[in-house]
Amino acid sequence: MTHSKRETERKYAAPSADDTSWLPDLTSVDGITSVVGKGLDELDAVYFDTDDLRLADASATLRRRTGGADAGWHLKLPTSGDSREEVWAPLSDTVPDTLRDLALSRTRGTEPRPVVHIWTTRSTQHLVDSEGSILAELSLDRVRAESLLATTTRASWTEMEIELAEDADPFVLDAVDKTLRKNGIDRAEHSSKLDRALEETGTGALHLPDRRAEIVVPGSAADEVLRYMDEQVQTLVNIDPAVRRGRPDSVHRMRVTCRRLRSTLRSYRAVLDRAVTDPIRAELKWLGGELGAERDQEVLVERLGTGIGASPRELVLGPVDARLQVWNVARASEARQRSLDALHSPRYLALLSSLAALTEQPPLLRKAARKPEKVMVKPILKEYARLAGRVAHALELSPGTKRDAALHQARKAAKKTRYATEPAHASLGKPARRLGKRVKTLQRMLGEHQDSVVARDALRNLALAAHAAGEPGFTWGMLYGQEQAVAERCERELPTTWVEASKPRLRKALVH
Repeated sequence: MTHSKRETERKYAAPSADDTSWLPDLTSVDGITSVVGKGLDELDAVYFDTDDLRLADASATLRRRTGGADAGWHLKLPTSGDSREEVWAPLSDTVPDTLRDLALSRTRGTEPRPVVHIWTTRSTQHLVDSEGSILAELSLDRVRAESLLATTTRASWTEMEIELAEDADPFVLDAVDKTLRKNGIDRAEHSSKLDRALEETGTGALHLPDRRAEIVVPGSAADEVLRYMDEQVQTLVNIDPAVRRGRPDSVHRMRVTCRRLRSTLRSYRAVLDRAVTDPIRAELKWLGGELGAERDQEVLVERLGTGIGASPRELVLGPVDARLQVWNVARASEARQRSLDALHSPRYLALLSSLAALTEQPPLLRKAARKPEKVMVKPILKEYARLAGRVAHALELSPGTKRDAALHQARKAAKKTRYATEPAHASLGKPARRLGKRVKTLQRMLGEHQDSVVARDALRNLALAAHAAGEPGFTWGMLYGQEQAVAERCERELPTTWVEASKPRLRKALVH
Protein backbone atom coordinates (compact mmCIF):
# COMPACT_ATOMS: atom_id res chain seq x y z
CA MET A 1 0.00 0.00 0.00
CA THR A 2 1.31 3.43 -0.98
CA HIS A 3 -0.10 6.90 -1.18
CA SER A 4 1.29 10.19 -2.43
CA LYS A 5 0.90 13.87 -1.76
CA ARG A 6 2.24 17.13 -3.09
CA GLU A 7 4.70 18.72 -0.68
CA THR A 8 5.44 22.44 -1.00
CA GLU A 9 8.00 23.85 1.41
CA ARG A 10 10.80 26.36 1.82
CA LYS A 11 13.91 26.00 3.98
CA TYR A 12 15.60 28.77 5.91
CA ALA A 13 18.81 29.25 7.84
CA ALA A 14 18.09 29.13 11.59
CA PRO A 15 20.53 30.55 14.16
CA SER A 16 19.19 28.30 16.93
CA ALA A 17 16.39 25.88 17.73
CA ASP A 18 16.55 26.51 21.48
CA ASP A 19 16.55 30.30 21.71
CA THR A 20 13.89 31.47 19.23
CA SER A 21 14.07 35.17 20.01
CA TRP A 22 15.31 35.68 16.44
CA LEU A 23 12.01 34.38 15.02
CA PRO A 24 9.55 37.22 14.28
CA ASP A 25 5.91 37.19 15.36
CA LEU A 26 4.23 35.51 12.40
CA THR A 27 0.74 36.57 13.48
CA SER A 28 1.68 39.85 11.83
CA VAL A 29 1.47 38.03 8.49
CA ASP A 30 -1.80 38.63 6.66
CA GLY A 31 -4.15 35.69 7.22
CA ILE A 32 -2.29 34.14 10.17
CA THR A 33 -4.05 34.76 13.48
CA SER A 34 -2.23 32.30 15.75
CA VAL A 35 0.85 30.12 16.02
CA VAL A 36 0.16 26.85 17.84
CA GLY A 37 2.98 24.73 19.23
CA LYS A 38 2.69 20.97 18.62
CA GLY A 39 5.68 19.72 20.64
CA LEU A 40 8.83 17.77 19.80
CA ASP A 41 9.47 14.76 17.57
CA GLU A 42 12.59 12.64 17.29
CA LEU A 43 13.06 11.58 13.66
CA ASP A 44 15.54 8.93 12.56
CA ALA A 45 16.08 8.65 8.81
CA VAL A 46 18.40 6.55 6.67
CA TYR A 47 18.73 7.80 3.10
CA PHE A 48 19.25 5.30 0.29
CA ASP A 49 20.98 5.90 -3.03
CA THR A 50 23.35 4.27 -5.49
CA ASP A 51 27.10 4.43 -4.82
CA ASP A 52 27.42 7.22 -7.39
CA LEU A 53 24.39 9.07 -5.95
CA ARG A 54 22.12 8.90 -8.98
CA LEU A 55 19.01 9.80 -7.01
CA ALA A 56 20.63 12.85 -5.49
CA ASP A 57 21.89 13.92 -8.92
CA ALA A 58 18.30 13.77 -10.16
CA SER A 59 17.00 15.79 -7.17
CA ALA A 60 15.18 12.77 -5.75
CA THR A 61 15.43 11.22 -2.28
CA LEU A 62 14.58 7.81 -0.87
CA ARG A 63 14.56 7.33 2.90
CA ARG A 64 13.38 5.03 5.67
CA ARG A 65 12.24 7.13 8.61
CA THR A 66 10.98 6.29 12.08
CA GLY A 67 9.41 8.77 14.46
CA GLY A 68 6.75 11.37 13.72
CA ALA A 69 3.26 10.91 12.33
CA ASP A 70 4.37 9.65 8.91
CA ALA A 71 6.95 7.01 9.79
CA GLY A 72 7.67 4.81 6.81
CA TRP A 73 9.47 4.86 3.48
CA HIS A 74 9.40 8.15 1.58
CA LEU A 75 10.33 8.67 -2.06
CA LYS A 76 10.43 12.36 -2.99
CA LEU A 77 10.35 13.27 -6.67
CA PRO A 78 10.84 16.81 -8.04
CA THR A 79 7.90 18.57 -9.68
CA SER A 80 8.26 22.34 -10.00
CA GLY A 81 9.35 25.31 -7.93
CA ASP A 82 9.20 24.60 -4.20
CA SER A 83 7.06 21.50 -4.69
CA ARG A 84 7.81 17.79 -4.73
CA GLU A 85 5.71 14.67 -4.85
CA GLU A 86 6.16 12.47 -1.80
CA VAL A 87 5.23 8.80 -2.17
CA TRP A 88 4.80 6.97 1.14
CA ALA A 89 4.99 3.24 1.86
CA PRO A 90 4.78 1.38 5.20
CA LEU A 91 7.89 0.53 7.19
CA SER A 92 9.72 -2.61 6.12
CA ASP A 93 13.28 -3.88 6.33
CA THR A 94 14.00 -3.47 2.63
CA VAL A 95 13.11 -0.92 -0.03
CA PRO A 96 9.47 -1.53 -1.06
CA ASP A 97 9.11 -2.81 -4.61
CA THR A 98 6.67 -0.03 -5.49
CA LEU A 99 9.16 2.69 -4.57
CA ARG A 100 12.05 0.83 -6.19
CA ASP A 101 10.07 0.78 -9.45
CA LEU A 102 9.21 4.49 -9.23
CA ALA A 103 12.91 5.28 -8.73
CA LEU A 104 14.06 2.96 -11.50
CA SER A 105 14.50 5.61 -14.19
CA ARG A 106 16.93 7.38 -11.86
CA THR A 107 18.79 4.40 -10.38
CA ARG A 108 18.84 2.66 -13.80
CA GLY A 109 18.51 -0.70 -12.06
CA THR A 110 21.32 -0.30 -9.52
CA GLU A 111 20.08 -1.33 -6.09
CA PRO A 112 19.96 1.61 -3.64
CA ARG A 113 21.92 1.20 -0.41
CA PRO A 114 22.20 3.31 2.77
CA VAL A 115 24.35 6.39 2.14
CA VAL A 116 23.54 8.88 4.91
CA HIS A 117 22.01 8.65 8.39
CA ILE A 118 20.22 11.77 9.62
CA TRP A 119 18.76 12.36 13.09
CA THR A 120 16.40 15.31 13.57
CA THR A 121 14.94 16.80 16.74
CA ARG A 122 11.93 18.71 15.43
CA SER A 123 9.88 21.41 17.14
CA THR A 124 6.64 21.98 15.23
CA GLN A 125 4.26 24.92 15.15
CA HIS A 126 1.07 25.31 13.13
CA LEU A 127 0.27 28.64 11.47
CA VAL A 128 -3.50 28.97 11.81
CA ASP A 129 -6.11 31.32 10.33
CA SER A 130 -9.12 32.92 12.05
CA GLU A 131 -11.31 29.89 11.36
CA GLY A 132 -8.87 27.47 12.93
CA SER A 133 -7.63 26.04 9.64
CA ILE A 134 -3.93 25.18 9.38
CA LEU A 135 -2.25 27.26 6.67
CA ALA A 136 1.29 25.99 7.06
CA GLU A 137 3.58 24.06 9.37
CA LEU A 138 6.76 25.61 10.76
CA SER A 139 9.48 23.19 11.86
CA LEU A 140 12.66 24.08 13.73
CA ASP A 141 15.12 21.23 13.27
CA ARG A 142 18.32 20.34 15.08
CA VAL A 143 20.04 18.01 12.64
CA ARG A 144 22.89 15.51 12.94
CA ALA A 145 24.18 13.60 9.93
CA GLU A 146 26.65 10.80 9.34
CA SER A 147 27.95 9.37 6.08
CA LEU A 148 27.48 5.62 5.59
CA LEU A 149 29.69 5.34 2.52
CA ALA A 150 33.44 5.72 2.21
CA THR A 151 33.70 8.46 4.84
CA THR A 152 32.53 8.48 8.43
CA THR A 153 32.43 12.24 8.77
CA ARG A 154 29.64 13.74 10.87
CA ALA A 155 27.96 17.11 10.63
CA SER A 156 25.33 19.07 12.54
CA TRP A 157 23.31 22.20 11.93
CA THR A 158 20.01 23.94 12.61
CA GLU A 159 17.41 24.82 9.98
CA MET A 160 13.79 25.85 9.62
CA GLU A 161 11.11 24.59 7.23
CA ILE A 162 7.81 26.20 6.29
CA GLU A 163 5.52 23.62 4.64
CA LEU A 164 2.26 24.63 3.02
CA ALA A 165 -0.79 22.80 4.33
CA GLU A 166 -2.81 20.75 1.89
CA ASP A 167 -5.25 22.93 -0.09
CA ALA A 168 -3.85 26.14 1.46
CA ASP A 169 -3.24 29.15 -0.77
CA PRO A 170 0.43 29.37 -1.84
CA PHE A 171 0.37 33.11 -1.03
CA VAL A 172 0.98 32.05 2.59
CA LEU A 173 4.53 30.99 1.78
CA ASP A 174 5.24 34.25 -0.02
CA ALA A 175 3.80 36.33 2.83
CA VAL A 176 5.80 34.44 5.47
CA ASP A 177 8.90 34.62 3.30
CA LYS A 178 8.59 38.41 3.04
CA THR A 179 8.35 38.77 6.83
CA LEU A 180 11.27 36.45 7.46
CA ARG A 181 13.51 38.26 4.98
CA LYS A 182 12.64 41.62 6.52
CA ASN A 183 13.95 40.20 9.78
CA GLY A 184 17.20 39.00 8.27
CA ILE A 185 16.27 35.33 7.92
CA ASP A 186 17.48 34.06 4.54
CA ARG A 187 16.62 30.99 2.52
CA ALA A 188 18.86 28.00 3.16
CA GLU A 189 21.61 27.32 0.64
CA HIS A 190 20.60 23.65 0.33
CA SER A 191 17.23 22.46 -0.90
CA SER A 192 17.15 19.41 1.37
CA LYS A 193 18.77 17.91 4.43
CA LEU A 194 20.31 15.26 2.24
CA ASP A 195 22.01 17.84 -0.01
CA ARG A 196 23.59 19.51 3.00
CA ALA A 197 24.55 16.20 4.59
CA LEU A 198 26.23 15.04 1.36
CA GLU A 199 28.29 18.22 1.23
CA GLU A 200 29.21 18.52 4.91
CA THR A 201 30.08 14.85 5.43
CA GLY A 202 32.12 14.69 2.24
CA THR A 203 29.82 12.05 0.73
CA GLY A 204 29.09 14.30 -2.22
CA ALA A 205 32.76 14.12 -3.20
CA LEU A 206 32.03 10.58 -4.41
CA HIS A 207 30.34 12.03 -7.49
CA LEU A 208 32.13 11.34 -10.75
CA PRO A 209 33.99 14.37 -12.16
CA ASP A 210 32.24 16.41 -14.83
CA ARG A 211 34.06 15.18 -17.93
CA ARG A 212 31.73 17.05 -20.24
CA ALA A 213 32.82 20.48 -19.04
CA GLU A 214 36.35 19.64 -20.10
CA ILE A 215 35.48 18.96 -23.74
CA VAL A 216 32.46 21.13 -24.59
CA VAL A 217 33.20 24.69 -25.68
CA PRO A 218 30.78 27.12 -23.97
CA GLY A 219 28.40 28.71 -26.46
CA SER A 220 29.26 26.19 -29.18
CA ALA A 221 26.90 24.10 -31.29
CA ALA A 222 27.63 21.14 -29.02
CA ASP A 223 26.74 23.22 -25.99
CA GLU A 224 23.32 24.08 -27.40
CA VAL A 225 22.53 20.59 -28.68
CA LEU A 226 23.56 18.97 -25.41
CA ARG A 227 21.62 21.50 -23.38
CA TYR A 228 18.50 20.48 -25.30
CA MET A 229 19.39 16.81 -24.95
CA ASP A 230 19.73 17.28 -21.18
CA GLU A 231 16.21 18.71 -21.00
CA GLN A 232 14.72 15.84 -22.98
CA VAL A 233 16.57 13.11 -21.08
CA GLN A 234 15.47 14.71 -17.81
CA THR A 235 11.89 14.78 -19.07
CA LEU A 236 12.11 11.10 -19.94
CA VAL A 237 13.42 10.27 -16.47
CA ASN A 238 10.86 12.47 -14.70
CA ILE A 239 7.83 11.18 -16.60
CA ASP A 240 8.70 7.51 -16.01
CA PRO A 241 6.96 7.22 -12.59
CA ALA A 242 3.79 8.78 -14.01
CA VAL A 243 3.72 6.27 -16.87
CA ARG A 244 4.12 3.39 -14.42
CA ARG A 245 1.13 4.67 -12.46
CA GLY A 246 -1.01 5.31 -15.53
CA ARG A 247 -1.26 9.07 -15.03
CA PRO A 248 -3.20 10.97 -17.75
CA ASP A 249 -1.17 12.01 -20.80
CA SER A 250 2.04 10.49 -19.38
CA VAL A 251 2.48 7.89 -22.13
CA HIS A 252 1.97 10.57 -24.76
CA ARG A 253 4.59 12.82 -23.15
CA MET A 254 7.14 10.01 -22.90
CA ARG A 255 6.57 9.01 -26.49
CA VAL A 256 6.97 12.59 -27.72
CA THR A 257 10.18 12.87 -25.72
CA CYS A 258 11.52 9.75 -27.44
CA ARG A 259 10.72 11.35 -30.80
CA ARG A 260 12.45 14.59 -29.85
CA LEU A 261 15.59 12.75 -28.78
CA ARG A 262 15.60 10.62 -31.93
CA SER A 263 15.15 13.63 -34.16
CA THR A 264 17.88 15.62 -32.43
CA LEU A 265 20.36 12.77 -32.81
CA ARG A 266 19.36 12.38 -36.44
CA SER A 267 19.43 16.08 -37.38
CA TYR A 268 22.67 16.97 -35.59
CA ARG A 269 24.92 14.18 -36.81
CA ALA A 270 27.54 16.82 -37.58
CA VAL A 271 27.85 17.43 -33.83
CA LEU A 272 27.56 13.95 -32.30
CA ASP A 273 29.17 10.85 -33.80
CA ARG A 274 26.47 8.69 -35.35
CA ALA A 275 28.49 5.54 -34.65
CA VAL A 276 27.47 6.13 -31.04
CA THR A 277 24.10 7.79 -31.54
CA ASP A 278 22.55 5.56 -34.22
CA PRO A 279 22.20 2.56 -31.85
CA ILE A 280 20.61 4.88 -29.28
CA ARG A 281 18.19 6.18 -31.92
CA ALA A 282 17.22 2.60 -32.70
CA GLU A 283 16.47 1.93 -29.03
CA LEU A 284 14.45 5.12 -28.72
CA LYS A 285 12.43 3.98 -31.72
CA TRP A 286 11.86 0.63 -30.01
CA LEU A 287 10.64 2.33 -26.81
CA GLY A 288 8.36 4.67 -28.72
CA GLY A 289 6.91 1.68 -30.54
CA GLU A 290 6.23 -0.21 -27.31
CA LEU A 291 4.45 2.82 -25.87
CA GLY A 292 2.65 3.45 -29.13
CA ALA A 293 0.01 0.76 -28.72
CA GLU A 294 -1.22 2.27 -25.44
CA ARG A 295 -1.10 5.85 -26.67
CA ASP A 296 -2.79 5.05 -30.00
CA GLN A 297 -5.57 3.23 -28.18
CA GLU A 298 -6.05 6.20 -25.82
CA VAL A 299 -6.40 8.59 -28.75
CA LEU A 300 -8.65 6.29 -30.72
CA VAL A 301 -11.14 5.43 -27.99
CA GLU A 302 -11.37 9.08 -26.95
CA ARG A 303 -12.05 10.10 -30.54
CA LEU A 304 -14.71 7.45 -31.08
CA GLY A 305 -16.31 8.13 -27.71
CA THR A 306 -16.45 11.85 -28.46
CA GLY A 307 -18.07 11.12 -31.81
CA ILE A 308 -20.74 8.96 -30.20
CA GLY A 309 -21.37 11.47 -27.44
CA ALA A 310 -21.81 14.31 -29.93
CA SER A 311 -24.31 12.37 -32.03
CA PRO A 312 -28.06 12.96 -31.58
CA ARG A 313 -29.38 10.14 -29.40
CA GLU A 314 -31.96 9.17 -32.02
CA LEU A 315 -29.05 8.33 -34.35
CA VAL A 316 -27.27 6.10 -31.83
CA LEU A 317 -28.84 2.76 -32.63
CA GLY A 318 -28.06 -0.43 -30.75
CA PRO A 319 -25.59 -1.05 -27.87
CA VAL A 320 -22.98 1.27 -29.35
CA ASP A 321 -21.46 2.48 -26.06
CA ALA A 322 -21.28 -1.05 -24.66
CA ARG A 323 -19.60 -2.42 -27.77
CA LEU A 324 -17.02 0.36 -27.75
CA GLN A 325 -16.30 -0.30 -24.07
CA VAL A 326 -15.87 -4.05 -24.55
CA TRP A 327 -13.68 -3.48 -27.60
CA ASN A 328 -11.52 -1.02 -25.67
CA VAL A 329 -11.07 -3.13 -22.52
CA ALA A 330 -9.31 -5.99 -24.26
CA ARG A 331 -7.12 -3.78 -26.45
CA ALA A 332 -6.27 -1.26 -23.71
CA SER A 333 -5.29 -3.96 -21.22
CA GLU A 334 -2.93 -5.61 -23.68
CA ALA A 335 -1.43 -2.27 -24.72
CA ARG A 336 -0.99 -1.22 -21.09
CA GLN A 337 0.88 -4.39 -20.26
CA ARG A 338 3.12 -3.90 -23.26
CA SER A 339 4.15 -0.46 -21.94
CA LEU A 340 4.83 -1.80 -18.44
CA ASP A 341 6.83 -4.73 -19.79
CA ALA A 342 9.01 -2.31 -21.74
CA LEU A 343 9.67 -0.13 -18.68
CA HIS A 344 10.66 -3.16 -16.60
CA SER A 345 12.95 -4.60 -19.25
CA PRO A 346 16.77 -4.66 -19.15
CA ARG A 347 16.64 -3.11 -22.62
CA TYR A 348 14.97 0.03 -21.26
CA LEU A 349 17.46 0.34 -18.41
CA ALA A 350 20.30 -0.05 -20.89
CA LEU A 351 18.79 2.76 -22.97
CA LEU A 352 18.68 5.06 -19.93
CA SER A 353 22.32 4.25 -19.19
CA SER A 354 23.27 4.95 -22.80
CA LEU A 355 21.51 8.32 -22.71
CA ALA A 356 23.25 9.21 -19.44
CA ALA A 357 26.64 8.28 -20.90
CA LEU A 358 25.88 10.21 -24.10
CA THR A 359 25.13 13.45 -22.26
CA GLU A 360 27.90 13.05 -19.67
CA GLN A 361 30.65 12.07 -22.13
CA PRO A 362 29.38 13.14 -25.56
CA PRO A 363 31.11 11.77 -28.69
CA LEU A 364 31.85 15.13 -30.26
CA LEU A 365 32.87 15.68 -33.87
CA ARG A 366 35.00 18.50 -35.30
CA LYS A 367 32.07 20.82 -36.05
CA ALA A 368 30.84 20.55 -32.46
CA ALA A 369 33.15 23.36 -31.34
CA ARG A 370 31.91 25.82 -33.96
CA LYS A 371 29.40 28.57 -33.35
CA PRO A 372 25.81 27.27 -33.42
CA GLU A 373 24.82 29.75 -36.13
CA LYS A 374 27.37 28.09 -38.43
CA VAL A 375 26.27 24.55 -37.71
CA MET A 376 22.56 24.43 -36.87
CA VAL A 377 20.99 26.05 -39.94
CA LYS A 378 21.96 23.31 -42.38
CA PRO A 379 20.28 20.43 -40.48
CA ILE A 380 17.05 22.44 -40.24
CA LEU A 381 17.05 23.17 -43.96
CA LYS A 382 17.87 19.54 -44.71
CA GLU A 383 14.88 18.33 -42.72
CA TYR A 384 12.72 20.96 -44.41
CA ALA A 385 13.84 19.72 -47.86
CA ARG A 386 12.70 16.20 -46.96
CA LEU A 387 9.38 17.59 -45.79
CA ALA A 388 8.92 19.56 -49.02
CA GLY A 389 9.59 16.47 -51.10
CA ARG A 390 7.06 14.38 -49.17
CA VAL A 391 4.35 17.03 -49.32
CA ALA A 392 4.89 17.43 -53.07
CA HIS A 393 4.64 13.68 -53.54
CA ALA A 394 1.40 13.49 -51.54
CA LEU A 395 -0.17 16.33 -53.49
CA GLU A 396 0.55 14.52 -56.76
CA LEU A 397 -1.46 11.47 -55.71
CA SER A 398 -5.18 10.92 -56.09
CA PRO A 399 -7.25 10.49 -52.92
CA GLY A 400 -7.01 6.93 -51.59
CA THR A 401 -4.83 4.63 -49.53
CA LYS A 402 -1.59 5.59 -51.28
CA ARG A 403 -2.22 9.26 -50.63
CA ASP A 404 -3.14 8.52 -47.02
CA ALA A 405 0.20 6.76 -46.55
CA ALA A 406 2.06 9.61 -48.25
CA LEU A 407 0.40 12.21 -46.02
CA HIS A 408 1.38 10.16 -42.98
CA GLN A 409 5.00 10.22 -44.13
CA ALA A 410 4.74 13.98 -44.64
CA ARG A 411 3.46 14.30 -41.10
CA LYS A 412 6.51 12.45 -39.78
CA ALA A 413 8.78 14.75 -41.79
CA ALA A 414 6.98 17.78 -40.37
CA LYS A 415 7.68 16.58 -36.85
CA LYS A 416 11.35 16.09 -37.61
CA THR A 417 11.61 19.56 -39.11
CA ARG A 418 9.87 21.11 -36.12
CA TYR A 419 12.04 19.21 -33.64
CA ALA A 420 15.17 20.26 -35.54
CA THR A 421 14.31 23.90 -34.87
CA GLU A 422 13.93 23.45 -31.11
CA PRO A 423 17.61 23.05 -30.07
CA ALA A 424 18.36 26.17 -32.16
CA HIS A 425 15.93 28.51 -30.38
CA ALA A 426 18.69 30.07 -28.27
CA SER A 427 21.06 30.81 -31.15
CA LEU A 428 18.71 31.39 -34.10
CA GLY A 429 15.95 33.01 -32.07
CA LYS A 430 12.67 34.09 -33.65
CA PRO A 431 13.36 32.73 -37.15
CA ALA A 432 13.71 29.18 -35.76
CA ARG A 433 10.64 29.59 -33.58
CA ARG A 434 8.61 31.05 -36.43
CA LEU A 435 9.46 28.24 -38.84
CA GLY A 436 8.78 25.65 -36.13
CA LYS A 437 5.38 27.23 -35.43
CA ARG A 438 4.33 27.16 -39.10
CA VAL A 439 5.46 23.57 -39.49
CA LYS A 440 3.61 22.63 -36.30
CA THR A 441 0.38 23.94 -37.84
CA LEU A 442 0.99 21.71 -40.85
CA GLN A 443 1.84 18.77 -38.60
CA ARG A 444 -1.39 19.13 -36.63
CA MET A 445 -3.49 19.22 -39.75
CA LEU A 446 -1.76 16.12 -41.13
CA GLY A 447 -2.19 14.51 -37.70
CA GLU A 448 -5.92 15.13 -37.84
CA HIS A 449 -5.96 13.44 -41.24
CA GLN A 450 -4.05 10.40 -39.97
CA ASP A 451 -6.30 10.10 -36.92
CA SER A 452 -9.29 9.97 -39.26
CA VAL A 453 -7.60 7.19 -41.27
CA VAL A 454 -7.03 5.10 -38.14
CA ALA A 455 -10.53 5.84 -36.82
CA ARG A 456 -12.16 4.72 -40.07
CA ASP A 457 -10.32 1.42 -39.94
CA ALA A 458 -11.51 0.84 -36.36
CA LEU A 459 -15.07 1.89 -37.21
CA ARG A 460 -15.20 -0.57 -40.09
CA ASN A 461 -14.11 -3.41 -37.79
CA LEU A 462 -16.63 -2.37 -35.14
CA ALA A 463 -19.38 -2.28 -37.75
CA LEU A 464 -18.48 -5.77 -38.93
CA ALA A 465 -18.52 -7.08 -35.36
CA ALA A 466 -21.89 -5.40 -34.72
CA HIS A 467 -23.34 -6.90 -37.90
CA ALA A 468 -22.09 -10.38 -36.97
CA ALA A 469 -23.82 -10.00 -33.57
CA GLY A 470 -27.09 -8.94 -35.20
CA GLU A 471 -26.77 -5.32 -34.02
CA PRO A 472 -27.56 -2.23 -36.11
CA GLY A 473 -24.55 -0.88 -38.00
CA PHE A 474 -26.07 2.51 -38.77
CA THR A 475 -24.22 4.51 -36.10
CA TRP A 476 -20.84 3.05 -37.01
CA GLY A 477 -21.47 3.89 -40.65
CA MET A 478 -22.52 7.42 -39.76
CA LEU A 479 -19.32 7.95 -37.75
CA TYR A 480 -17.30 6.52 -40.63
CA GLY A 481 -18.84 9.10 -42.94
CA GLN A 482 -18.00 11.89 -40.52
CA GLU A 483 -14.38 10.77 -40.37
CA GLN A 484 -14.27 10.60 -44.15
CA ALA A 485 -15.45 14.21 -44.23
CA VAL A 486 -12.68 15.20 -41.79
CA ALA A 487 -10.07 13.61 -44.05
CA GLU A 488 -11.45 15.35 -47.14
CA ARG A 489 -11.41 18.71 -45.34
CA CYS A 490 -7.77 18.22 -44.33
CA GLU A 491 -6.82 17.34 -47.88
CA ARG A 492 -8.55 20.46 -49.17
CA GLU A 493 -6.70 22.62 -46.62
CA LEU A 494 -3.30 21.07 -47.26
CA PRO A 495 -2.21 23.28 -50.21
CA THR A 496 -3.02 26.51 -48.32
CA THR A 497 -1.42 25.31 -45.10
CA TRP A 498 1.68 24.24 -46.98
CA VAL A 499 1.97 27.63 -48.71
CA GLU A 500 2.14 29.28 -45.27
CA ALA A 501 4.75 26.82 -43.96
CA SER A 502 6.90 26.91 -47.10
CA LYS A 503 7.31 30.67 -47.59
CA PRO A 504 10.96 31.29 -48.59
CA ARG A 505 11.35 34.15 -46.12
CA LEU A 506 10.94 31.72 -43.22
CA ARG A 507 14.05 29.87 -44.30
CA LYS A 508 16.01 32.91 -45.44
CA ALA A 509 15.62 34.44 -41.99
CA LEU A 510 17.58 31.53 -40.51
CA VAL A 511 20.78 32.58 -42.25
CA HIS A 512 20.63 36.32 -41.56
